[in-house]
Amino acid sequence: MEPVYSPVIAFARTIFALQGLRFTMLGEDNVPMSGGAVMAINHIGYMDFTYAGLAAQKSGRLVRFMAKESVFSHPVSGPLMRGMHHIAVDRAAGAASYRRAVEALRRGEIVGVFPEATISRSFELKAFKSGAARMAAEAGVPILPVVVWGSQRVWTKGHPKRLGRTNIPISVSVGEPIPVPPDADPDAVTADYKAVMQEMLDVLRATYEPLTGADLKFLPASMGGTAPTLTEATRLDDADVAERRRLAQERRAAQQRARGSD
Repeated sequence: MEPVYSPVIAFARTIFALQGLRFTMLGEDNVPMSGGAVMAINHIGYMDFTYAGLAAQKSGRLVRFMAKESVFSHPVSGPLMRGMHHIAVDRAAGAASYRRAVEALRRGEIVGVFPEATISRSFELKAFKSGAARMAAEAGVPILPVVVWGSQRVWTKGHPKRLGRTNIPISVSVGEPIPVPPDADPDAVTADYKAVMQEMLDVLRATYEPLTGADLKFLPASMGGTAPTLTEATRLDDADVAERRRLAQERRAAQQRARGSD
């Protein structure tokens, strides 16, 4: 039992119960009882890490998630994230974050990552980055594929939070660990485990309750929903990135002007 992580899990379970969330967990026995693994998770909602982490509970494991630096800088979430030994990802110093993740894997930890990097507005699998495969190869651990479905109905990008009592069903599936040889091609490994996750996701979506009416916005366009297509979602993501860069440039310019006037 960990002094921070265990109480946080207990608190989260209480919140989930108050929300009436109904969990379906598949493949929990695929989580290794010991040893390191890279838990690769699809990303469709802000709460994905909490739901995916529950899948490791049956095996008595705790997942150390890689999360953006800003979460660690927050006065409330920061101490909790550090207390749970999650791994901060500073995009300006990505090599250090990568090394910390590999070290944790070598110590026998399960490290949770989102290969898509950001939430998929289309609720389809986006392009995967190869970092998970590279970490697994370097640390000598398998990739543990995990898919989540239903979390987009609780809280996702571009839609209001639904954190009250919604009784939303959440499905989580854990696949068999995928060995990654030290000399494996990261791109090939990434393509292979993405295909596995697509099959797992297809099964979850096929067995999930039908979405109708207003909830069609949480269903991919390919399934008859009104969510953006993958192409449309990519354009929205690119526009967001461009806007963040523009604002960052404006801040830097303002800081330079301020220094020049001193």
